[in-house]
Order: sequence, then C-alpha cells, then structure tokens
Amino acid sequence: LIFIMHLQEFVTVLVRDPRTQKEDSWHSYIDYEIFIHTNSMCFTRKTSCVRRRFREFVWLRQRLQSNAVLIQLPELPSKTPFFNMNNPHHVDHRRQGLQEFLEKILQDALLLSDSRLHLFLQTQLSPEEMEACVSGQTKYSVAEAIHEFASLNRRFPVEDEERKKGKNDGDSDSESSSSGLGPSDDSISCRCKASPASEES
Repeated sequence: LIFIMHLQEFVTVLVRDPRTQKEDSWHSYIDYEIFIHTNSMCFTRKTSCVRRRFREFVWLRQRLQSNAVLIQLPELPSKTPFFNMNNPHHVDHRRQGLQEFLEKILQDALLLSDSRLHLFLQTQLSPEEMEACVSGQTKYSVAEAIHEFASLNRRFPVEDEERKKGKNDGDSDSESSSSGLGPSDDSISCRCKASPASEES
C-alpha cells in the first residue's frame, strides 16, 4: 500500500501574487504568478514559476480548444468592461478564476499532452514564440526551452523580480524584436513583460 501511494502523481498549481505592470505611459496590465509543483512524468520541470497576463490565458484556451475539439474546456473568468485593476476584489476574483481554469485543465490527460500548455506554464515565451517552438520553427525544442528558462530562473521569485526590475530598463526592446526564431539563448530568456500591443488588462 505504501508503495502504491508513492506512485500517485500529483500536480499542484497556484495562481497568485497579482502585480500591476506598466506597458507604457498610458497603459498598464496585471500579471499573475503561476507556480507549479508536481511529480508527474508529463512535466519536464517538477517545480516552476512564471508570470502570465489575462490575454495570454485567453490565447492558451483558444489553442487548446482548437487542438482538442471534442473536449469542452473550462471557461475563463468573464472578460468584463467593468473590470477595475485598482479594485482588489475584482483582481482576486479573476485570480481565483484563472487558478480554477488551470486546475481543471491539468486533470485532463489529452490537454496535458499539448506542448503549448507546458511552454505556457514553464517558460516566459510569448504566444508567438510558443507557436514557433511547437511548430518546429525554432532551433530549440520544447524541453530545451523549459530547461533553458529554468536555468535562467533559479532564484526564488521575489529575488528574481528584484533582479528583473533593474534589468528591464535596458531590456525594453527585447520583447518586440525577439521572434523566438533565432538561435541565441536569449530567445528563451526569462521575460515577464508582455508584447507591445495590448487591449486587455
């Protein structure tokens, strides 16, 4: 019995620590930390921590749905025109909805086989870079992208955020210029900013 219990797979996912990020002088958005801890054979890394914004969750759901037509995917928290970034209740309600969405997705073996899900959860690649990687248009594989991100992101999240704050000033154009198609290690680097064009908080 003890032996069987040791073999049980688990995936713990937490969506936490919402933070307001400035996109430019006029626009801000909120991103959320996604923490994964698992012993599942499906995952390249057993522990990981990335930051994602709401519209990236929207992209993920659309891509998962297009690849698993027969599965009814769980809904994301509704996109409402009344969402207020400065209202803690609104932000926490969305955070809870995003966590429930991921919890349900991670229970489905078919969805777990989608490489986009793993890149979303365990790297900071943009949606465009994730698509390129999954399509084989990059010099790095999905597993290499995840390993590379982990090697650049070994610190605890709080320390890592402090380090990035200092780095972001000179790093402002990396998001728009990086296609994810280049051979350099920088194309799989840890980035917590979103793509320049933004319509959703």
